[in-house]
Amino acid sequence: MRVGTFVLAAQFPGQGQGEALHRAVRSAEVAEEAGLDAVWLAEHHFVPYGTCPSAITLAALLLGRTRRLRVGTAVSVLPTAHPVALGEQAALLHVTSGGRFSLGLGRGGPWVDLEVFGTGLEAYEKGFPESLDLLLRWLREPSVSASGERFTFREVPVVPRPSEALTETPAEAEGPEVVVACTSPASVRLAAERGLPMLLGMHVGDEEKAEMVALWQRCARAAGRPGEEVRGAAHVSAGVCQIADRRTDAVEALLKAMPGWLKQGLDAHVTVDGRTRRMRDPLEYTELLCGLHPVGTPRLCADRLAATSERTGVSRFALLVEGSGDLAATEENVRRLGTEVLPHLR
Repeated sequence: MRVGTFVLAAQFPGQGQGEALHRAVRSAEVAEEAGLDAVWLAEHHFVPYGTCPSAITLAALLLGRTRRLRVGTAVSVLPTAHPVALGEQAALLHVTSGGRFSLGLGRGGPWVDLEVFGTGLEAYEKGFPESLDLLLRWLREPSVSASGERFTFREVPVVPRPSEALTETPAEAEGPEVVVACTSPASVRLAAERGLPMLLGMHVGDEEKAEMVALWQRCARAAGRPGEEVRGAAHVSAGVCQIADRRTDAVEALLKAMPGWLKQGLDAHVTVDGRTRRMRDPLEYTELLCGLHPVGTPRLCADRLAATSERTGVSRFALLVEGSGDLAATEENVRRLGTEVLPHLR
């Protein structure tokens, strides 16, 4: 089992954007000090829900500031980016970090981002498979051309080639790991057919995650993926973690801070086409997260993670640790995760 943090660079009420980003960077540095395996970075545009607009840029900074930690995007929003540009950036980080970078990809939402970046609603609704396949070819082939509905260009060489990375394992030498955020059966099938592990959201519980893993396995086998690949797929489960000496204290810390952040962050989302989007009730959502995830004493948190892994088959976790909104409390939370929870799991 591998445990990492999930960093949104969340801007809580009364905080500045620089404060949120500083907390994100510090929490990643502390994660390495505490012995965690990875940090996963979210990407959002124009909303205080998350103040990092480029997960891959922040990943570059953190790869330079760490020596052991795996750094991944969770996720880079593919419909707002050119897949070749994103592939070049991923290859660059893979090669220069010695294979410590993971590229998480997702569709995002039908937000105004699509208008600002000029990609349009169709990129979100229909274009994800074409973009994903083009990006995968960029990471795996020496040269690439395109003749699809969205992208058409002559053959060009891939520079730098991901296979040029000086890594410790053959798998890392093949190129950066690619993970796909999955929230529906269609996205599960898309990932499975390509043999790509899933990133599963923090809004769903163990039963639903187990069903998604089972569907992924069925679809992967039906697509002819190798049995070893199907059995060894290292899916990632996103969640929330808040550690305290008493569970009531951990829950109280999240209920005090998260609803205000969720309300201002979710309310700020604007759809590109004016469609109505129903947002979750912030308090109810926080209570749901406290019930689903490791929130409580170190022993309870370890048991919760072990139970989720056993029920779902998921072997990796990306845990939101900044739910208190406070820098010092976040650093303590990360340290306790590394020093008091991980020993129970290993």
